[in-house]
Amino acid sequence: MSASGGTKAIVAALAANLAIAVAKFVAFLFSGSSSMLAESVHSVADSGNQALLLVGGKKAQREATPQHPFGYGRERYIYAFLVSIVLFSVGGMFAIYEGYEKIKHPHELEHWYWPVGVLVFAIIAETFSFRTAIKESNALRGKKSWKEFVRHAKAPELPVVLLEDLGALVGLILALFGVGLTLITGDSVWDGIGTLCIGVLLILIALVLAAETKSLLLGEAAGTEEVAKIEAAIVDGDTVSRIIHMRTLHIGPEELLVAAKIAVRHDNTAAEVAAAIDAAEARIRKDVPIARVIYLEPDIYSETDAAKGPDRDATPGGPTPASEH
Repeated sequence: MSASGGTKAIVAALAANLAIAVAKFVAFLFSGSSSMLAESVHSVADSGNQALLLVGGKKAQREATPQHPFGYGRERYIYAFLVSIVLFSVGGMFAIYEGYEKIKHPHELEHWYWPVGVLVFAIIAETFSFRTAIKESNALRGKKSWKEFVRHAKAPELPVVLLEDLGALVGLILALFGVGLTLITGDSVWDGIGTLCIGVLLILIALVLAAETKSLLLGEAAGTEEVAKIEAAIVDGDTVSRIIHMRTLHIGPEELLVAAKIAVRHDNTAAEVAAAIDAAEARIRKDVPIARVIYLEPDIYSETDAAKGPDRDATPGGPTPASEH
């Protein structure tokens, strides 16, 4: 994974969740709290999720092959999508089932100091993990709001860890709420209600992650700033007079494909056009280093053809496909 900050946040979350999972299971065995059992499974699921993100980052580093000429950068999107599935099924659905069973068949909470102590410890550990994720994310999000960062980040690891850590902290508070009300009222139903709330929270976070990673899997264009830089880099005002059509696509978090039809003068020689294309590619790679694959097709500008859009090339008699330079 090229983003060291993402790796650092994942490792911090993994270490915290493994320690917390063990502590929660011990507290569940001594107390019988369903909130603690739900939180134990939640931590195990989160640990598995962080392992998936690390595996995805490792697999994404493989070299391109004839069968996969654009490389394996999207492996990171696939594993991030798997995280949302695990969080939904293993974390959320289990917690809802366990909360329902506890409400239907309540039983007394024993050795209350175990769950309370472990929950306080877990909140402290998760806070440190969340703090690391926030620190690493701040280096990338710039002036974007947190909502914009999660929605528009091309690297999935930090948004995933951020939402997981946020969900873990809120879930711990809900568990402490359920255990606390059980101790105050003597009614174990509150423990089950806290467990149900944890399940709903996890499912909501899983749905958000699934929606965002699905969009990345389908293929997202470059951000507004990157598109503006690419457009400015292509046009030199001499040989390349304008961009007729352009498309960008992320083939990985730090890999961008650029395809554009550019307008050249009708009296340019083939050598002049080739030199202009090479120069444009060099400018693009300088201004937008993640632009790894660039296809520029020269054409003579026509307002009528431009109005038809890029799909006109599929019609008989249209220009020949672009070639990479």
